[in-house]
Amino acid sequence: MEITQEVAGTIAGQSVTKYLLTNQQGTRVSVLTWGATLQEFSVVEGDRRQQLVVGESDITAYDHNGYCLCQALGRVAGRIAGAQFDLDGQTVHLEANEGKNAIHGGPHGFRNVNWSGETKKTADTASVVLTHTVTPAEDRYPGTLTTSITYTLTAENRLEISFTGTSDADTLFNPTIHTYFNVTDDQHSIDKQWLLLSGNQRLELKGDKTPSGKKLPTAGTGYDFSQPRTIADGLAQLKKDGAVEYDDAFVVKPSATTPIAAIGDAAGHRRVAVYSDRDGLVVFTANPTDAKRAEVRDYNALALEAQALPDAIHHDDFGDIVLPANHPVTHTIAYQYLADNQD
Repeated sequence: MEITQEVAGTIAGQSVTKYLLTNQQGTRVSVLTWGATLQEFSVVEGDRRQQLVVGESDITAYDHNGYCLCQALGRVAGRIAGAQFDLDGQTVHLEANEGKNAIHGGPHGFRNVNWSGETKKTADTASVVLTHTVTPAEDRYPGTLTTSITYTLTAENRLEISFTGTSDADTLFNPTIHTYFNVTDDQHSIDKQWLLLSGNQRLELKGDKTPSGKKLPTAGTGYDFSQPRTIADGLAQLKKDGAVEYDDAFVVKPSATTPIAAIGDAAGHRRVAVYSDRDGLVVFTANPTDAKRAEVRDYNALALEAQALPDAIHHDDFGDIVLPANHPVTHTIAYQYLADNQD
């Protein structure tokens, strides 16, 4: 296992460090301190290097990136309806940054800051640990929260991500990485990329994309990924019903050993299994690296955001995202790369 680091450039006048983790098979993970960004997850296949996630080589593209491109989201990923919630008998008012709602931790969330980093290595793992502390004065959430995000690459081509939060007052904690995947050969389109999900329900969303509280069955619809199905096939069925994209929250079965989701290329060359300790997965079709493609909805990336179900603080059966004072909580996500001849 190998770890290198270098100054990748500057954003907002701050020096951004790039950490590169490499295993014995040549699999690489690069992480930027700005936004705790996953810039690269790539593997060696024969005589070529294959990217699995979608990234930018110019780090300035990650400065207030509108797509949150493979960046950390928190304190709370997703939308909080009305940019407010009740906690400990008090109503907390957040800064709305999408209409009347707060999204992805607000304008002063995890993705718009430069994290501190350190590295760890064993014979079989290489890790970078990123740390950031945010106060209520900065993001309006209660409690001073210290978060560490650990990216670990294993010798078995598994990328493990853990989020540990500790606060001096009760607060909310539901972070994720807004990871965009394209596992096709040339990453030109995701039409031939398939998706498999472990659940059979999605959240009903209102016009502002906040949940109504109702869970809808996906069987027989354009949202049905109970069997591997290409994104092109799913979108074709969605369009018959008047929808144009995926920007939806699915209910999945949390597990560290059974994937909550998997993606692969229709040619059968590779796939990635996704694991999470939480029951929500937001699936989003986008064009984060090509504005012209966005104009015609010709998608080149699929975001998979593993988290507790969005807006959980307003829905009793969506899971508990309250982080108790002085009681650390850790959440985990993992991505396992598999070649076409692996089980």
